[in-house]
Amino acid sequence: MADKIPVAIIGSGNIGTDLMLKLEEHPRLEMKLMVGIDERSEGLALAKQMGYATTAEGSEGFKKHHELAKIVYEATSAKAHVANAAMYRDLGKIAIDLTPAAVGPYVVPYVNIGDVLDELNVNLITCGGQATIPIVNAVSKVTRVPYAEIVATIASKSAGPGTRQNIDEFTQTTATGIVRIGGAERGKAIIILNPAEPPIMMRDTIYCQVEEMDREAILGSIHETVARIQSYVPGYHLRVDPIFYDDRVVVTVEVQGAGMYLPDYSGNLDIMTAAAVEVGDQFAKHLLGLPTQTVATAGGA
Repeated sequence: MADKIPVAIIGSGNIGTDLMLKLEEHPRLEMKLMVGIDERSEGLALAKQMGYATTAEGSEGFKKHHELAKIVYEATSAKAHVANAAMYRDLGKIAIDLTPAAVGPYVVPYVNIGDVLDELNVNLITCGGQATIPIVNAVSKVTRVPYAEIVATIASKSAGPGTRQNIDEFTQTTATGIVRIGGAERGKAIIILNPAEPPIMMRDTIYCQVEEMDREAILGSIHETVARIQSYVPGYHLRVDPIFYDDRVVVTVEVQGAGMYLPDYSGNLDIMTAAAVEVGDQFAKHLLGLPTQTVATAGGA
């Protein structure tokens, strides 16, 4: 049995390029192919320099080289993934979607990874979803959450064309994930692009309405969740201590990027590529017959 699972990245922009660098020395995932649509792309040039196969023919180019990969990372746009999903399925590839297309089931590492490892297409929701849904889940494991709302604030400079094109999908997909994965009964998501100079770090505020206010249990669950996320996103941390009201918990988190390819203020992009690597690793372990992460159950789910 092979000891590494070969992967391809579709999309040679900022996210795809950062993901490629994160995969460079991975113990179970082997980067093989970078797919783009612009021969002048910096991501394609860097992939060639690093010795990986490349194509600038988009999905048609992938089809020509599909035998190089078992796992495919979609780092393009929601519209592109909707168009490509059937192709990946027909070719028998596992697709890990970094766009808010929501073709496959939603996945957040450590929250529900164990539920999706037999799927051929999974969706990483959004950067806001990856940063906030685990916190909602942490609260809903302690008490019923009738309503949860998240406000994701990112530096305008870290919002590229793909992010801006997908803003409607961002709010819809994240809100749905707050319910499906977070365990809230109703959810809402808001995104703010902050033009401040110097650019701010990604900050997310999570508001959870709760049925029972067990401060000690909720705080312990939140801290445990933050520690788990930090195992694959080291720059993830609580901005301030959670604030407790009579029937609400307010949590603010900040995400500092790893600074590999993207600026450290681009935590919104970094958390997506870090989550993508973690999800890919769990799929690789599953394919290789190694132990995988268990599922964290939400009390309100």
